[in-house]
Amino acid sequence: MKKSILLILVLVSTLLSGCLYPQQDRAQNQVPYEDQLQAVQSAVEQYKEQNDGLLPIKTKEGNPPIYEKYPIDFKKLAPQFMAEPPGNSFEMGGIFQYVIIDAETEPKVKLFDLRMAEQIRELKIRLQAQKGYPPFKEDIAPNVYTLKYEELGYKDEPYVVSPYTNHNLPLVISGDGNVYVDYSSDLYAALQKAESKPKEGQDIRSLLVEDSPFVPAYSLPYTVDDQNEPVFMTP
Repeated sequence: MKKSILLILVLVSTLLSGCLYPQQDRAQNQVPYEDQLQAVQSAVEQYKEQNDGLLPIKTKEGNPPIYEKYPIDFKKLAPQFMAEPPGNSFEMGGIFQYVIIDAETEPKVKLFDLRMAEQIRELKIRLQAQKGYPPFKEDIAPNVYTLKYEELGYKDEPYVVSPYTNHNLPLVISGDGNVYVDYSSDLYAALQKAESKPKEGQDIRSLLVEDSPFVPAYSLPYTVDDQNEPVFMTP
């Protein structure tokens, strides 16, 4: 009976994902075109200049993660500052949420890859079908754990594809049940290329953002240890 309920929940999740991204199979909606980013950046700057420094963003309640904090509100940009949202934006059936980083200093337009949400959503549904605590496997940092995926009905460990390296990235879970992407391998590669060594306690996710159109979606903060290797930042 439990397996049947879990199967139904996963099927519903899959159907909902199809509704959320009705045009994502179109190739043009899956590519982070530089000219589209520049067009949105220009529109944001024009909006800011004509609105006393305000940014065209959607208001999010609470204290959202830094890379989800400032999603762009295209209703404030189109049609005055640009004809319509980019074809690869969520608003137009694409797979990217356009967001702003460094909002208080020098606002920059970046992309939040929504494809990761589908795998995370499915895992959360399986976790909700569990009775009691999630099947924690190993604590890899304070309040950060891996999972026993076989107990959740998976034959293989789920993963998401990195927008930075195209490598498969694992998922982790916090003690309060939130699911995150583990960018440790991407950050390790970025640290090898970094010209200067970050300080312990410094959030190093900016290394991924500097030369990429993407923000690290669904990520926890990371810093470095005394060996200059990425570790989850202790709260």
